[in-house]
Amino acid sequence: MRRTAFSLTCALVLGIAGAAHAQSYPAKTVRLVVPFPAGGGTDALARTLAKSLGEITGQTFVADNRGGAGGNVGAEVVAQSSADGHTLLLGTNTLAINATLYRKLSFDPVNDFAPVALVAIAPNVLAVHPSLPVKNVKQLIALAKASPGKLTYASQGNGGTGHLAGELFRKMAGVEILHVPYKGAAPALVDLMAGNVQMAFVGVSTLAQAKSGRLRAIAVTTLKRSSAAPELPTIAESGLPGYEATAWFGVLAPAQTPQAVVGRLHQLVSKALASPAVAGSLTSQGFEVARGTPADFAAFVRAEVAKWGEVIRASGARVE
Repeated sequence: MRRTAFSLTCALVLGIAGAAHAQSYPAKTVRLVVPFPAGGGTDALARTLAKSLGEITGQTFVADNRGGAGGNVGAEVVAQSSADGHTLLLGTNTLAINATLYRKLSFDPVNDFAPVALVAIAPNVLAVHPSLPVKNVKQLIALAKASPGKLTYASQGNGGTGHLAGELFRKMAGVEILHVPYKGAAPALVDLMAGNVQMAFVGVSTLAQAKSGRLRAIAVTTLKRSSAAPELPTIAESGLPGYEATAWFGVLAPAQTPQAVVGRLHQLVSKALASPAVAGSLTSQGFEVARGTPADFAAFVRAEVAKWGEVIRASGARVE
């Protein structure tokens, strides 16, 4: 009985302390760690979000680029930081992918973080070279089945979003398409436009090449059509129900961050995303603004780890 009373007292004290902490949060500069170098889409999103959070709170939020090891360096920094909400991670889908792709990690992508909010989703585009006699997904699948192993798809490298999107496509469509990895998205795109490979899963920024006729965009990889290209059907509605392979971005805190602080952070991020200026900026960059609770985001991350783990194991892709 005494032990139960003591436990309840401790829980009450901790709850009051956590609530007080949340009310005073943020008490100092907040680092939003970006696990990739400056200059890319993830960095641009982080800086847009940090600026808005700073304006809302009157406190300083800074984007801190910690690139390296496919996003693992930045994730490790946050996983090992104080759980007070002043060091955060702008996590991406690589967090879920790396859980299986890498043989050894110094952190647990699920248990070492407290998900705060899913911020945005970026669709990929299934693009083919204009010489390929297909204009939709059904025609592409039919062609691949008629010529097993003869079609090739480019990616930015083994284990990247473009590679795994292709592996998921192969698995769900039941086709044999040869993967051709490149050292980065740019050389992969150059070879696709030159016709040296027939298809690729690329970012929405390549829609400009599609409009110029150098590529043919036939579908997007989100479950719903993208506002960046509403005329393009989804792969899911084009013959592969349930197909989804997107880049996503969300805010995570170190594990053991008080729930009151996580809740306060979620409110702040939600307020920032509701701003027309922020939403407009993200949309113009090809992002779809996301919504949901911390619990929704936690469930989403777990589902992504399981989904891509299965795809990675089937593909044999591994990084030491």
